[in-house]
Amino acid sequence: MKRWIPFMKSDPTVAVIRLSGMIAASGRATLNDATLAPIIEKAFTRGKPAAVALEVNSPGGSPVQSSLIGGRIRRLAEEKEIPVIAFVEDVAASGGYWLAAAADEIYADDSSVVGSIGVISASFGAHEFLVKNGIERRVYTAGKSKSMLDPFRPENPEDVARLKEILEDIHVNFKDHVSARRQGKLPEDRDLFTGEIWLARKATDLGLIDGIGHLKPMMQERFGEKVKFRRYGVRRPFLARFGAQMVGDALHGLEERAAYAQFGL
Repeated sequence: MKRWIPFMKSDPTVAVIRLSGMIAASGRATLNDATLAPIIEKAFTRGKPAAVALEVNSPGGSPVQSSLIGGRIRRLAEEKEIPVIAFVEDVAASGGYWLAAAADEIYADDSSVVGSIGVISASFGAHEFLVKNGIERRVYTAGKSKSMLDPFRPENPEDVARLKEILEDIHVNFKDHVSARRQGKLPEDRDLFTGEIWLARKATDLGLIDGIGHLKPMMQERFGEKVKFRRYGVRRPFLARFGAQMVGDALHGLEERAAYAQFGL
C-alpha cells in the first residue's frame, strides 16, 4: 500500500538484468541487441531503481552486438542517472567482458574467469580434400576480393593480411572501450590486451574488476536489508519449453559448450 502514499518512502529496488550465453546477431538463446533492447529499456525505466545490476556469464561472441548492447546500457544509465554494477559468474571473457565493462563497477566470484581482451577469427581449409576426391570447385566473381578467404581454395597471403588488418582495427575498438570504462584503474606498465585471462583476484589487482563480491549481499550492504530485486532476462519461446526445435537447441548447445570449454569451464 505504501507505494501509493506520497509521503511514505518505498524500499529501494535494484533491477537485475541477466546476460548469460554467447553473444551473436541471431540464433537461439544468444545475447543480441534486438532481443535485449526491450529488456534493458524496461529495467531502466520501470519505476526508479536505485541501481541496475548486470549478471554476466558469457564467453563472448560478436564484437558488434557486444558494442550495441554495452552502448545501450551506457546511454540509459547516463540518461536516467542510474548506477550500473556488474557481477560476473563463471566467465566474462572477450565480448562478455565488454558487457561487464559497460558497468560503473565490476565484481566477481573468487573463481570467475575474466579478460580475453582480443579478437579471433577461425575457419578451415578443405582445398586438399577436394583435390584428393576429384572435386572441382568453380567460383566466378566480379571484384578481386569477393572470394576472400574461400576455405575451398589455397590460402592467399593477401587475404590473410587483409583479415589481420580488420581484426587489429576491431581490437583497437575493444581496447578503447576498456580503457575508457576502466580509466584510471588499469596499470600503465602492463599490456592487458593480449587475449590473456585471469581469475578474479588477479583481475582485481590489474584493475579489470573492482573486487570480489556477490550480487545480493553487496546490494543489501549498499541499499539496506529491505532492498527489493526486480529481475529481467531473455525468455525462451513458448514451444521451446516443451521440447520444440530440439535439433537447433542441440547444435547451439554444442557451440556454446565449446565456447565455455576454452576457459576450462
